[in-house]
Amino acid sequence: MTSLIAGLVTFLFTALLTIAGVGAAFILIPVFVALGIDIHVAMATALLLNAIAMCFASYRFIRAKLVLWKVAIPILMVATALSPLGAWVSQGLQRNVLLWGFVGFLLFAAAMMLFYKPKERQVEQSHGKQVVFGVAIGGFAGFLGGLLGVGGGNFIVPVLVWLGINPKKASATTSFIVIFSSLSGFLGHATLGSMDYTILGFTAVGSALGAIVGAWLMTDKLKREQVKLIIGIVLLGIAAKMIWGLVA
Repeated sequence: MTSLIAGLVTFLFTALLTIAGVGAAFILIPVFVALGIDIHVAMATALLLNAIAMCFASYRFIRAKLVLWKVAIPILMVATALSPLGAWVSQGLQRNVLLWGFVGFLLFAAAMMLFYKPKERQVEQSHGKQVVFGVAIGGFAGFLGGLLGVGGGNFIVPVLVWLGINPKKASATTSFIVIFSSLSGFLGHATLGSMDYTILGFTAVGSALGAIVGAWLMTDKLKREQVKLIIGIVLLGIAAKMIWGLVA
């Protein structure tokens, strides 16, 4: 029953968050912990699911020519390199410290979803400056992704939009980046605990199906603002529940 519940939850959140161009790890981890899964196992599983989901989503985005390769590659290289460092640092942190870190991340992500309103504009920076910004953001997002068990997409998307990139292309480009930063973080966390392959099987199916549905909705059906509001409310609810569990 636990595996089935985990698979259904993975499908729902992956479908929603694929539209925004980010993995569902930062929601799935507290859900898995609530189901009694060890936090490091939960992190490793959720990061692997991120990679699986974004592979399926990126296939559709690449076919739609939404991925900006010249922006994605420098971010990808630095984020992938620093994600294991974040995972290694997390070993020295207590469980409550990690959970408070998740709370902070969830509140930040919710604020971005609810209040950040990107305006597409002409890119003023040269390609060289875009690469510099990309490397800096990639390093920051990669380290935090490994530390907190998330793909870092919520940091990358708004910066790409701020640089003048179309929001849909920013989401699609970030989805491709999240594949590798999540996989790198998974390799770091997988050494800290044994995997539950029954749960992994159910959640992997849910992740793949959710990504396919989410990518289809993002490219063909829904306006991004409609989904951002729903995601922001969900994130606030999860953060509130986690805070209550930490202080009660």
